[in-house]
Amino acid sequence: MAIVRSYLLVRYKNSVLAQRFFSSMSDKRGLVLGVYSSEGQDDVKFTQFAQKYNESTAGKLLEQIKICGPIKCGQARIYWDLGKYPAVAVAGLGDASKWDELDEINGAKENVRIAASSGVKALSACKIGHIEVEDLENAQAAAEGALLGNYKFQEYKCKEKQTPLPNVSLAENANGSEGWEQGSILASAQNWARLLMETPANLMTPTIFSENVQSKMASLNVDVKIYDESWAKEKKMGSFLSVTNGSKEPAKFLEISYKGDGSEDKCIALVGKGVTFDSGGISLKPSASMDQMRADMGGAANVAATIYALAQLKAPVFVKGFIPLCENMPSGTATKPGDVVFAMNGKSICVDNTDAEGRLILADALCYASTFDPKFILDIATLTGAVKVALGDCVAGVFSTSSKLWEQIHEAGAESGDRVWRLPLFKHYSEQMCDHNGYDLNNLGKGKGGGSCTAAAFLREFVPKETPWLHVDIAGVMGDCSDQSYTGAKGMTGRPMRTLVEFITKASP
Repeated sequence: MAIVRSYLLVRYKNSVLAQRFFSSMSDKRGLVLGVYSSEGQDDVKFTQFAQKYNESTAGKLLEQIKICGPIKCGQARIYWDLGKYPAVAVAGLGDASKWDELDEINGAKENVRIAASSGVKALSACKIGHIEVEDLENAQAAAEGALLGNYKFQEYKCKEKQTPLPNVSLAENANGSEGWEQGSILASAQNWARLLMETPANLMTPTIFSENVQSKMASLNVDVKIYDESWAKEKKMGSFLSVTNGSKEPAKFLEISYKGDGSEDKCIALVGKGVTFDSGGISLKPSASMDQMRADMGGAANVAATIYALAQLKAPVFVKGFIPLCENMPSGTATKPGDVVFAMNGKSICVDNTDAEGRLILADALCYASTFDPKFILDIATLTGAVKVALGDCVAGVFSTSSKLWEQIHEAGAESGDRVWRLPLFKHYSEQMCDHNGYDLNNLGKGKGGGSCTAAAFLREFVPKETPWLHVDIAGVMGDCSDQSYTGAKGMTGRPMRTLVEFITKASP
């Protein structure tokens, strides 16, 4: 089968014969199995499910694997016509014990995600239309890797040019159906966040984003309120509204409520930056890669997707999401460098750089979230390029006034595979933002460097001191990340949504 396929690809790539071959393959079923390997050793150790499958082939699967040697972690090798499936992808699970503790990640779970993704991608490349994945001895992680790896943004291509994606499900008789269902919910929610972030800005305006969220939540136990600019003016959100001055698109403010615990207890407040396109305003960004700023609402996408996942999981938590949505554009009505605006809490802000707009819309959202007296507030935003300079593209930066909450979100990141790293909230940074004669704050720090830290210090001025608070800067993991094969090296990631869900379901301030 493999020889026939290769020959058709090379010799008859565009012929009717090749098309018939691939058309027939799209109706076939494929199976992803797992195998462990240790560096420097040639022995093969199957998962329990794979061992039973090997036995059903009278050991032929093992024989075929040994011909080409061990399968490394992240690799997948396809075998044809072995057992009841026409195509079987055997994916390497590696050796979880080889993970360095300094990587601060659950290596066993991460290897499962990587293996599931590589197996699905290998079979999908062969036009297999129905792919079943064994539990890989952690069904939730297997579902996450398989479904995140099976995502492709192609919404606006002609139908005939779109790549058909296979149906992916848990293998028959595999263990962990409940875990698979949970992983599927998490992966699907993250893929929705990726879709929101990837969609071109003219097709994902503040209005469209709001309607999309409202429609998505309609069948769940979630209340979505959409407020307009007149509401924001009544709330005296001058900082938020100053950002939308240059755009014809009306700003919106989303308030999303999910109450899964049935109590009247305090909520957990999530605040997400929702700049649906960021040109920089009058402080115009360079044109190169400006299109990437369609995803400057990644924080908003994460908040919406997190609540969507929590509601589907029926998590026993009370969460409210607060999402300020607007565009940051240059025009004759746009905010000018040096203008002074007033936030909801009455503090005055000199806008020295209109491209530091995320903190301006979050300031008012944090003030409004505080009025609900929450257990704690977590805001999430693609806030500063400086965080990518500091941490690269493999981890989100976290600032927190609570060491306990920091430890909990750090542990959540290790379990989800989407790590976070703590950065400082020194008084030094606050002084750089607040030590001014004519106004309370400047939206730029006085010193050089530490841009992520000064941005966090700015936001801290809008959270009551008695309220525990975390700020998550996700600019580094927004898109084109090189560390996760299952979310791909190109495109928007929807990260770190699964970490937020893991954290919120277990958090105790």
